[in-house]
Amino acid sequence: MNTIIYMVRHAESSYAEGNERTRGLTSKGSLDAEMITSMLRDEGIDRIISSPYARAVLTLEGLAKELGVEIKTDEDFRERHYSDDFISDEYFMPALKKSFEDPDFALPGGESSTVCQKRSVSVLKKILDECKGQKIVIGSHGNVMTLMMNYFDSRYEFDFMNQTTKPDVYKLQFEGLELQAVTRLWSEQKDRKA
Repeated sequence: MNTIIYMVRHAESSYAEGNERTRGLTSKGSLDAEMITSMLRDEGIDRIISSPYARAVLTLEGLAKELGVEIKTDEDFRERHYSDDFISDEYFMPALKKSFEDPDFALPGGESSTVCQKRSVSVLKKILDECKGQKIVIGSHGNVMTLMMNYFDSRYEFDFMNQTTKPDVYKLQFEGLELQAVTRLWSEQKDRKA
């Protein structure tokens, strides 16, 4: 019995230091969230579970309303905490790349890839166990999404994460805890719109 997970990376959100949990979507992000609703409305979604961060919830809000499904949030799908200190753009990407090369590397006060992956995958495994045969949307973030996918298939790593977009949608087909297939839906949606 296959279980389908739709990994949805949140839509575009304006970055501002200090509002990691509460920042919303840009106007483009809101329009893209509407496209996600259109793309997933006929998929037969049973549940929607999201990071508690506003940008992830807002990306799925329209879909939830249209389907009459409540968005449940789970703290373990939150964005990875990179550091307690401000990280400049020029240092961030090299540090992030290093965290994929050395999964136990972490900036001061931050989470390593190992820690972030462990917390998010433990929830995903529980969902796969409790929701066999269902279709579940998971609202997440680029790094967390990549680390969850990487747990099941090592091809999903730094370079993959770097080429994802905001938003992005991946359909993951599981048999038990084994990942059988991955299809990127967002690019297909964009191609149909062009």
